[in-house]
Amino acid sequence: MSTQGHFDSPYSWGRLGISILIATIGNVGMWAVVVVLPAVQTEFGVERGDASIPYTLTMVGFALGNVLFGRYIDRRGIAVPVAIGALANGAGFILAGMAPSIWLFALAQGVLIGIGTAINFGPLLADVSHWFWKRRGFAVAAAASGNYLAGAIWPPVMNYFLVDSGWRTTYIGIGIFIIATIVPLSLLLRRRRPAETADADGRTSGPPLKVTAMSQRTLLGLLIVAGIGCCMAMAMPQVHIVAYCADLGYGVARGAEMLSIMLAAGIASRLVSGVLADKIGGIPTLLIGSIGQGLSLLLFIPFDGLVSLYVVSLVFGLAQGGIVPSYAIIVREYLPAKVAGERVGTVIMATIVGMALGGWMSGVIYDITGSYAAAFINGIGWNLVNIGAILLIVFNTRGTRRAAAVAT
Repeated sequence: MSTQGHFDSPYSWGRLGISILIATIGNVGMWAVVVVLPAVQTEFGVERGDASIPYTLTMVGFALGNVLFGRYIDRRGIAVPVAIGALANGAGFILAGMAPSIWLFALAQGVLIGIGTAINFGPLLADVSHWFWKRRGFAVAAAASGNYLAGAIWPPVMNYFLVDSGWRTTYIGIGIFIIATIVPLSLLLRRRRPAETADADGRTSGPPLKVTAMSQRTLLGLLIVAGIGCCMAMAMPQVHIVAYCADLGYGVARGAEMLSIMLAAGIASRLVSGVLADKIGGIPTLLIGSIGQGLSLLLFIPFDGLVSLYVVSLVFGLAQGGIVPSYAIIVREYLPAKVAGERVGTVIMATIVGMALGGWMSGVIYDITGSYAAAFINGIGWNLVNIGAILLIVFNTRGTRRAAAVAT
């Protein structure tokens, strides 16, 4: 079989299915700490701020792990890191379930669960991108949907066990389940990715890189700025919608339902955006999603009725779901395959930093103003930063595309 024959093959699609399953199981680390936060706070007798530290450390570990694992898979492949991440993730859940204090719980969350979970996002997206050509956008978006699937599946499953068994037993059970499932699944990812080599005429066995007038470093820098900006904006509804509904008198349960709607719509949005990226490219797809996110954030300000918030939450989910996967697609379109893991991990880390800072900043603005209106406006401002960075990339690629077309 030729090298090109490896792309979009039946094996590629089977590998994508395995990757989605691994992501759905392994990304429990991002959601579990939120589910057990009230129980952990009560048992350890700490304030809400201290009880939130484990989540913050989880996000820090998740951000760092995307870069560390991304760099490794560029050299060694994905199978071993997936197994290592599963062992770290599982051990983290088991140790957190036995933690005698909030600080040891937080340490297990940040160092083991956070870093161990990271392999299931950015690095996994980078690996999937190596196996597709014509359907790369859809494949990357589908793999990214595993994160949202985890957010939709794991909380109700955990709540079922929390009632009878408590959070400690539930955590230990999750740890054992992660190790027992993901480590064997990692063995199915051992095949080396297809090489993308150039012949004497400069033709590549993989998809040709798109042309830009910017240096690779400048392009990566703008993607980092865009990633921080979009997720600073994205964090406002995702992190605070439950508290916002409570403030409006609708109750926590209504806010949780709206968050679920956002995640479910985000899955659909990611798949549709992936198909769109295969037709028009990653940058236009990212720009469409970013503009849609900004407009939907604007809708949250005047429409604060219960039914209106359900509708706006749906619109927001449909707008923002495809944004983060688009970064991985852009990296693969413009940067060499040999650095895909590290570069995708770096940009994904920027988006996570944006989520963490955006969630914190929105809370601070609320504390100062006593209202979420200013926080939504702040999110819209950061969304404009994101759009500005994307437009700079657009303006620096349009001319070079025309020149390349003329040259051919």
